Amino acid sequence: MAMTAPLDQVFAALADPTRRAILAMLLEDDMAVTDVADPFDMSLAAISKHLGVLTTAGLISQEKRGRVKWCKLEPDAMRDASIWMQGFGQFEPVNLDAFERFLAAELPDPPAKP
Repeated sequence: MAMTAPLDQVFAALADPTRRAILAMLLEDDMAVTDVADPFDMSLAAISKHLGVLTTAGLISQEKRGRVKWCKLEPDAMRDASIWMQGFGQFEPVNLDAFERFLAAELPDPPAKP
């Protein structure tokens, strides 16, 4: 199964820890580019390049509001990547309650304390 170009862009964008950190920040709320850059020890130009990669991959959108450029997470952008990963089965969410019931039924009772 070949990955499509947009899916390739999403995975390439997610490969970088700085870009993943930016996405995590944008989970909270929209942010001005300067606020996105604040916690990182790199130039505004370098952050702008990271934002460009995220925008090209469709993971974020950017818009001018007055003189300030704002970044917004695009939550549906990772849907195709998520669907692709779920195809491997190992990425299915674990039902911890069912797992705990299974363990309780399968494991012997712990030995009594003396």
